[in-house]
Amino acid sequence: MKLALSILCENPLRKTGLTTTYHEFVSRSLKLFSDISWVIFVGPNQEWHVDDPRVEVVRDFPANDQVNRRLVADHWQVPVVARARGADVMISTGFVPMRKTLPTVMHVFSLQHLDRSNKVGTTRKFYRHWIMKHSWPRADLVITNSRFAAAQILGVFPEFHDRLVQAYEGLQHEQFHPQAGPDEAARLQEQIGVAPGYFLWLSNFYPYKQGDLLLAAYARLDPALRRKHPLVMVGADWEGHLIACKEQAVTLGIADDVKFMGWVGDGWLAPLYRHALAHCLPSREETFGRTVIESMACGTPVIVNHIPVMYEVTDRQGLIVDFANADKAAAALRRMAEDAALRGRLRAAGLARAQDFTFEKFTSQRVEAIRQRVLRSGGAAVKPPPGASLRGR
Repeated sequence: MKLALSILCENPLRKTGLTTTYHEFVSRSLKLFSDISWVIFVGPNQEWHVDDPRVEVVRDFPANDQVNRRLVADHWQVPVVARARGADVMISTGFVPMRKTLPTVMHVFSLQHLDRSNKVGTTRKFYRHWIMKHSWPRADLVITNSRFAAAQILGVFPEFHDRLVQAYEGLQHEQFHPQAGPDEAARLQEQIGVAPGYFLWLSNFYPYKQGDLLLAAYARLDPALRRKHPLVMVGADWEGHLIACKEQAVTLGIADDVKFMGWVGDGWLAPLYRHALAHCLPSREETFGRTVIESMACGTPVIVNHIPVMYEVTDRQGLIVDFANADKAAAALRRMAEDAALRGRLRAAGLARAQDFTFEKFTSQRVEAIRQRVLRSGGAAVKPPPGASLRGR
């Protein structure tokens, strides 16, 4: 079975976890399934590292740094080329191509546009609602990454009941683990400029991530506690929200205790998690929250917003607090800083919880679902691997 995958929807200038997700999906599938090959559509200056005889890489179309041209390519050109190159199935993210030439599997990783308060932008919101109405119903299979997201999708499209698969995201355990190198803390301080014991934020500054609420809570900590445990914010700007957070830190009088780092290389992510006091995610909207399980896998406790998916993903093995209440959120930060026994319990529980997420599960569940959909659609007849299951966890 040959699968076509477009990652053109990623902006190479603002990398997200989607790049890692699809790299792992393809590379693990090559190891797990000897009869699968790929056609990957990648932008001319976009990251792609999987080099294998069973992977064809097409760089003829722009990625999302040229959004209008990318949309034309993904909806009208990519499907034609995928079919011409012998693909059996098209895999997309959040849409079905308007020129549908193959059975299409649509991954849904974000539902931000359903909530007006997430401020996704007028144009982007119009496009996503239009795509939901005119494109989503044509999907042959929909895959999402949590029970919460699945319930949201079925609330809008109950007819997806028989073509919706929920399967959790994977985790790179070879990268995200608690074992630090002997000089890791020193290198982190020398090359990145942070010493162990900080609160960590790790995300692009999207409005729905609510960096402003984390800053408001952090400002309520005693100055001595802030000096001991600075707030490190790693992530790129999004429509001026990083600038707004920097201005807020100045206004709150905490600029000296907050370090805005921009993006860092992937090699620094696990060290940043490992040496943090806690990882904070005040998002109002997530379908999964990858940074949460990455942090737990590194042995670092998490403080997350009280939205339904955080209860599901953490299995309550973290501090869950209403970040809209700055006093309560500050109390959670303070408790994490002062209660070593709590940190120890959360560290142990988080490490155990993180073991539930692997890219082997991620890949096997998705490939099995795609195989069954292709078979029902009259595509390539291939047998599923032993032990594979269509069901999510």
